[in-house]
Amino acid sequence: MYVGNLSFKVTDEDLKSNFSEAGEVASAAIIKDKFTGQSKGFGFVEMKTDEGAAEAIKKFNGGMLDGKAITVNEARPKKEFGSGGVEIAAAVVASGVGAVAAAAAAEIAAVAADTNT
Repeated sequence: MYVGNLSFKVTDEDLKSNFSEAGEVASAAIIKDKFTGQSKGFGFVEMKTDEGAAEAIKKFNGGMLDGKAITVNEARPKKEFGSGGVEIAAAVVASGVGAVAAAAAAEIAAVAADTNT
């Protein structure tokens, strides 16, 4: 499950402890900035059962944790950003923004096409 709007003071153990009220927790992790180690204000909790996950969402979504109302919902797969440059370039060209931007968009599309082959 995705857990958002967390206080920067919340730890992995805080998440695990809190969510264990809804069922057995398989894992809990706060996502941190890779350079500073500072919490990004969200994390993920995996429950041992689907029933535990459903109970946790029902019980904690909109609830308070360390003084902040948190968001809890089913985690979605991370989006792939593979050839997105081609779509962006096409959108820029289609928007009719001028020759320089269109040329830059074409260059982006060419580079994106080269890296995807």
